Order: sequence, then structure tokens, then C-alpha cells
Amino acid sequence: MSQVLPNAAGLSVNGVVYQYTAVKETEDDMIVYVQNENAEGNGYIFREVDDWSGLPGESINKLVSVNNIPIGAWGDGSIEVEGTGSVEDPNVIYTYKIDRCYDPQADPSCPGYVPPIEPPEIEAIDIYDALSDDAVREALDETDPELYDRDKKRQRKTEENSEQRLENALAATENALTLALLVTQDAMIQSMSRVEQLNPYYQADIPGGVYRETVSLPKTNIPDNKDGLRNGLAQQILHEKMVQSQYSK
Repeated sequence: MSQVLPNAAGLSVNGVVYQYTAVKETEDDMIVYVQNENAEGNGYIFREVDDWSGLPGESINKLVSVNNIPIGAWGDGSIEVEGTGSVEDPNVIYTYKIDRCYDPQADPSCPGYVPPIEPPEIEAIDIYDALSDDAVREALDETDPELYDRDKKRQRKTEENSEQRLENALAATENALTLALLVTQDAMIQSMSRVEQLNPYYQADIPGGVYRETVSLPKTNIPDNKDGLRNGLAQQILHEKMVQSQYSK
């Protein structure tokens, strides 16, 4: 149906006009169905039946009113013939209307129309002009040559002072290394002299020998302690009595 009717919001079909010529013999039975499928479900959204049984064939022009069915419910249309006969020169026309207030915002006169919100006023923005800034203009002014030469002289003097400080630092470093080398050599000489002083201690002999064992114990048997044996036996008897008392209750 999108190729037959315009695809517009709020469009609904309120009538079907069709015409065709029935070709048949009078005594033949024939039924013609003019129909449209239901695009939103099963069956047909529109179906008109013409019974030509026992009638001679002729042309028909018919208008069928429908109750403003939305365009979205109309499926593909067709003309179906049941029985003996045929249909020639068929033509189907759909009448429709468009509800201009289908979308309330389409027309201010529609019910439910909501006036649009006016956009906020845009505040004026001050544009900064750098060339009109006094500080910028002063920075862009040409530098006084005398001041420039004075800065150059100060820079050269600073560089000369830096070079002199570097030379002094290098000289001090060289003197420190020389002094450290002399101190290290003296320390090595003193260490070598101490080795000769320790040699007499390393060469001294301490008298010594082997100390033999002079005490010997005779071989004998050590008798058992009778008191300890008696005490152990008494404890064993007491333990057995305690165990036996648990079963005599």
C-alpha cells in the first residue's frame, strides 16, 4: 500500500472504489472477492464479495465505505475469482483523509498543542583586542639600542667571571689531588715499616708438648639401688589399685 497511497502521518482510508468486468455465462457460478490483507494481523482488513452466480457477465462500479482505517493496517490488495469465469479491466481506488492534528505540534490550532520554548537570549560577548592593550603595545615597541648594548656588556662580564671561577676551581682541584697523592704515599711507606716491626713476634717459639692421661678407673659393676626399686614397686601397686577402682563401682 505504500506504493498506492502517500506515506503521511495521520492518513486513514475511508472508502474503496473498484470496478471490473465479469466475463461468464449466465448459468455458471462465479464469486469475486475484492480484498486487502491485514498488515497488523491475520486475515483481511477489507473484503468485499460479489456473487455472480446465475447472472450474466457485465461491468460493475462499486463504492464501499470503511471506518477511517489507518494506512498502517492496510496490506497488499487482490481480486480473487471463485468458480467459472474471469475478471477483466479491474481498477481499485482508495479514498482517504489526513488528520492534520495527528501530531498536535503540526498546527497551533490542534488540541494538545504545546507552544515551543523560546530560545534564551544570547549575551553579548566582549572580544578582547590584544592590539589595543597598552601592555601589549609596550612589549611590541622597539628596544632602545643603548639598553641592548648595556645588556650585552653585562652578559660578557658575567661570562668572563664564570670562566675565571672555572679556572680557579680546576686549579684547586689539581692541588687537592696532588696533596692527596702525597698523603697516600706517606701512608703506604708507614705501613711497610710496620711489617718489619711485627716480624719478631711471628718468629718467637712457645715451648709445648703432649700431656698424657694419668688417672684411670677400675672396671666394676654398679649395683641397683634397692630403695629406688622398692619405691617404683609401690607406685606400680598404687597405680593398679586406682585403675581397678574404676571397674569396681
